[in-house]
Amino acid sequence: MFLYIKALHIIFIVTWFSGMFYIVRLFIYNVEAVQKEEPAKSILQKEFSIMIKRLWLGITWPSAVLTLIFGSWLWYLYDYFPQWLLIKLCFVVGLYLYHFSLHIIYRQQAVGVFKYTSHQLRIWNEVATIFLVAIVMLVVVKQNLSWVWGLIGMTLFVILLMTAIKIYKLIRDRK
Repeated sequence: MFLYIKALHIIFIVTWFSGMFYIVRLFIYNVEAVQKEEPAKSILQKEFSIMIKRLWLGITWPSAVLTLIFGSWLWYLYDYFPQWLLIKLCFVVGLYLYHFSLHIIYRQQAVGVFKYTSHQLRIWNEVATIFLVAIVMLVVVKQNLSWVWGLIGMTLFVILLMTAIKIYKLIRDRK
């Protein structure tokens, strides 16, 4: 039974992350649609709002809930509480806070409030990537992961991501 629950947990993690990655892309496209001329602006915003609502409420939220259910069930089935799991759970709490921040953006955009630029949203989109890398490394490497090398690796990864965003912005601005 443990392996079936673990498999379902992993499946819903994948669909949850997929939803979080794609929803921010849709937020970005929706923000950029506001800058278009009519009738493109209205047509795009109508389509993006439908896509955003279906993705967020039909895939991302259910996946987040099912990830929590199956993850909690796995935790219950563990005979012990390893230290790596406590650290992972801290990252998972951060990931849910990130999810809730996306829900705030979802609700704002649903009523036509666009507080963030597409560039800001592109940066915010990478937060999920950072959580993904941190959580997967903890689960796979577990006790073999050194704090020092873990922090150095995460810092270098964040610097690499931010550099890639900066380069992409420079390329976009030249066009």
